[in-house]
Amino acid sequence: MLKYLHIENIAVIEKCDIDFNDGFTSLTGETGAGKSIVIDSINAVLGQRTSKELIRTGCENAEVSAVFCNLPREAKDFLCENGIEEDSDGNIIISRRMSLSGKSIIKINGAPVTASFLRDASRYILNIHGQHDNQALLDPDNHCDFIDLLADNKKAKENYYSEFKKLNSIRKELEALQMDEDAKLRKIDLLKYQISEIEAAQIKVGEVESLKTQLSIVKNLEKNMRSLNEAYFALKGDDNNDGAAALCLMAKRALSGIEDKTISAAAEHLAEAAELLNGVSEDIREMSDSLSLNSMSPDEINERLDLLHKLMLKYGEDEDKILAFLESAKTELTDIEFSDKKIDELSVALDDSTEKLISLGENLTKSRQKAAKEFEKQVCEILSYLNMPNVKFLVDMNKGRYTKNGCDTVEFLISANVGEDAKPLHKTASGGELSRVMLAIKSVLSNKDTVDTLIFDEIDTGISGYAAARVANQLKSVASNRQVICVTHLAQIAAKADNHLLISKNAENGRTYTSVKSLGYEERIGEIARIMSGSEITENLYNSAKELLDSGKE
Repeated sequence: MLKYLHIENIAVIEKCDIDFNDGFTSLTGETGAGKSIVIDSINAVLGQRTSKELIRTGCENAEVSAVFCNLPREAKDFLCENGIEEDSDGNIIISRRMSLSGKSIIKINGAPVTASFLRDASRYILNIHGQHDNQALLDPDNHCDFIDLLADNKKAKENYYSEFKKLNSIRKELEALQMDEDAKLRKIDLLKYQISEIEAAQIKVGEVESLKTQLSIVKNLEKNMRSLNEAYFALKGDDNNDGAAALCLMAKRALSGIEDKTISAAAEHLAEAAELLNGVSEDIREMSDSLSLNSMSPDEINERLDLLHKLMLKYGEDEDKILAFLESAKTELTDIEFSDKKIDELSVALDDSTEKLISLGENLTKSRQKAAKEFEKQVCEILSYLNMPNVKFLVDMNKGRYTKNGCDTVEFLISANVGEDAKPLHKTASGGELSRVMLAIKSVLSNKDTVDTLIFDEIDTGISGYAAARVANQLKSVASNRQVICVTHLAQIAAKADNHLLISKNAENGRTYTSVKSLGYEERIGEIARIMSGSEITENLYNSAKELLDSGKE
């Protein structure tokens, strides 16, 4: 439930703190006092779109904070899944700071969140019902949603939607294969050419970089070969000269006849040096042989690189993408060449999916038909109580085309007068009737709604007298198991509330200031009397207001 609201620099409200209690709370005040601003502030702290025009004149920033406690399990689970826990007192604190630059800073228990996330979270925390709901009620496209809430058919809808997506996927795949014969032959020729061209190139991953390295080496091949040969002959010698390795062995033999430890050690070192030099000379020879036998010419390497670059321009930016294109082309060619078989398979799958979708659609329709009968009955009972005794409220269901929501078209029909046929709600209902229909629907669906706080903004539009008293009783009934806050201009509703908040404004030093006050018993009598008359409060008016307030406690 909503426990506390802090508003700062919102329109005519400079600073305001409002404590809310459970049960039924009414908000009253003169026209223009700021009742709508309180609702706008709550909308802002629930993540709804705001305008910088909402910021109080002369201020750079505005802020709204709200404290919620005893949240329903769905709200706690949603927040917990996203890393947000209740504080040590079991509260959730939402704050939103707005600036003239258009930027908003939103936090839940100190953790920054987006407006989109806040809107998603607020669905589990609080619902505001006002004129925009009445507009939704006038649109038949929304009527099926009301029935689904009562039908509790979430699983049936999920099963239907899953099959609906599957059927559309099969249909798209089938349409892609059902090309005309000439287009089919042209596509086959193109794919075969592409496959042949890529396969003929015998591409290897990493080949381009390898060729670039080889090109750098080959460009210096002659110089490198000359250097390798010179090094080899310096170590091994030739027909006319001994190499370094042979000279080391000659030196060793020359020293072998001298019996001296130092000389003997020197002779051994010379032998080791000769062995090492022979090893190095063999490495040089192998490298020289490799260059001369395995190297491509610069022209050959450039020609190969040109081919690979052309293929990359056509099929992908590197070897991996070219080879991926090749596999894709092979698969597509196979599909086309065997498309007749594939078309037959998909046609069977489409028929099966269509049959299953129809069955699932029928299950969904049955759940709605059952819920619609109960919905009609309960809405009529409440409307009758709300001073519409002759009302006929019907749910007109017909079979339509299959969409993601099923195959049902749903529209609410109403007749408020004896002898009149029920007609579409949006064509016949007056403002007062529409408000009562909305209240009846919300009452019927209240047990299906896990949200613990409901705010009704001008739900009493267009009603008065006996009907107003019945609306007040119905709001009181809804508030028996949840928090209900109602912005009202009717004395009957204000008198029925458990708690009464007065919104008032005054001018000071050329500025307007709005305040919110919780009224005690005597103050409530005065405010109810003001609502009833709007003029000077006489003794008779005071007594009438007192009687109305006292009767509201019954």
